[in-house]
Parts: sequence; structure tokens; C-alpha cells
Amino acid sequence: MSENEAVGSGGGMTPVTEGEFAGWSAWSGDAFEQRAGPFYERRDADGSYISAFRAEERHMNGAGFMHGGCLMTFADSALFTIATDALAGSHGVTMHLAGDFLDPARCGQLIEARGEVVRAGGKTIYVVGKITADDRPVLSFNGIIRKINRRE
Repeated sequence: MSENEAVGSGGGMTPVTEGEFAGWSAWSGDAFEQRAGPFYERRDADGSYISAFRAEERHMNGAGFMHGGCLMTFADSALFTIATDALAGSHGVTMHLAGDFLDPARCGQLIEARGEVVRAGGKTIYVVGKITADDRPVLSFNGIIRKINRRE
């Protein structure tokens, strides 16, 4: 299957069984995310969710640091990972996403996102988070998710 054939397919979380991210899961069915990542996620020992990927040359900008758009794409994906429990199986769309760049990320670093739902009720979920590169903060972000029905 080509990466474009994945668009609109059922998709879903697929367990990773080999490599660095064995024991994690990755979202399938989103061609853009597959090209940008893939991004991995798992529930941490404390019950919270963590997202991660390994920085590669293709994620870098002309100056040799991770492209800001790549970090924001990852933050957008992490919003939904962090809000997994609040979404409770619902679909959602990003209503708002903002980020503050703190430090550059470099090729080869482990990029991780953690955060928390600060408010959830009705159709709106508020999330804050931080992205690190080898445990060094590189982006703080906040976002709002709106739960939707597939027919909306």
C-alpha cells in the first residue's frame, strides 16, 4: 500500500513489535503523519501518555536544526495522544495550537512529548505540553481539541 492509499482508510493504532519503538504503537491511516514521522505513543507507568520519534536528517531545516513545522506537526499529533482518555474514543479536530520554541533539536536526538489535559467538558478539551530532545526542553505548546461526530 502506498502512503497515499492510507488516507481515508480505517487506520487506527498499530502495535510496534520491532526496533527502537517496540512496545509502542503508531497511528496508521494518516499519510501526512507517516511522512512527517512516524510518531509513536504509549501509556507511561504513571498512566499518562507519551509520544516520541527519532530526529532524522529529513526533519532538519537548512541550518541543520529540526524544522519548526516538524515540531509543530508533532505537537499537534501529541495533543490527541495526551487527550486520549478525555476523547474517550471520539474523533476530534484541532481548534487551536500554539507553541513557544525554546531550543533547537538536532539530528539523532530522541524527541518526546508529554503533557496534561487541563480542562475537558462537553466537546472541548484543553491540553498543555512540552517537547524535549534528549530530555532538553525544545518546545512548549498548548492546544484546544473539539470533539466531533464523523457526520459533522
